[in-house]
Amino acid sequence: MVDRADLLAEQLGLPIRDRRLLAQALTHTSWLHEHPGEAAGHNERLEFLGDAVVNLAVSEALYTRHPDDDEGVLSARRAAIVSATGLATLASRIDLGTFLSLGEGEAGRIGPGRPSIMASAFEALLGALLLDIGWDLTRDWVIGTAAPEIDAGLPPASLKSPKSRLQEETQRTTGGRPSYRVLEAVGPDHDKLFRVEVSVGGEVLGMGVGRSRRVAETAAAAEAVTVLAARAAEAAAEAATDAAEAKGTTEAESTDARTARRAG
Repeated sequence: MVDRADLLAEQLGLPIRDRRLLAQALTHTSWLHEHPGEAAGHNERLEFLGDAVVNLAVSEALYTRHPDDDEGVLSARRAAIVSATGLATLASRIDLGTFLSLGEGEAGRIGPGRPSIMASAFEALLGALLLDIGWDLTRDWVIGTAAPEIDAGLPPASLKSPKSRLQEETQRTTGGRPSYRVLEAVGPDHDKLFRVEVSVGGEVLGMGVGRSRRVAETAAAAEAVTVLAARAAEAAAEAATDAAEAKGTTEAESTDARTARRAG
């Protein structure tokens, strides 16, 4: 366990002193369930602390570097960076997955489609860094690691989460709000799988599955956004067809009228 922490500490290049705390940040609860007593503890409490660290560090950096953005755009930028997918990207940037201690069931679940484990581990790492090397060094490291995302000049729409986009779209078109419902949560507490549906006005628009309720809701919202976009495209195509047919009918009637006048 400590060997992995030593390797990661060397890679990060930070003055990390408490290697046992760092090793705990790298220990997923599934590993501890399979190897009871072989580690000081799992990383969930550190994850709780790291969540606050990344939110504050990213918020401060965005506020400073984007002085012309209003609160809504800043919030959208932050949401994209600190989402499960965003944090998993940062974790992959430092190759964090190679240092994690995972149970056999979780080891095969690291990948683009399952960002939650990597995101949680990244937050746990930040919690450990805060306790060991302090706020200033931890903040600077987070900002440096996330610099491409923090400095990106992306259009605001692309920064919004699927849940935000779905809510805005439904409020714009129907005035309603999406409703999320957990259909089932199966598995042990440390390894649950959630299945969630999202509906608007009683109509189910999407379903999602994830290792947390948040991830499942996001997946359901993404599917719903896709469904609504497809409907909008279909409606636009039908409108264009109707307009073309109407134009053709009008032109034909005009031609008939001119022909009739000439004949008269």
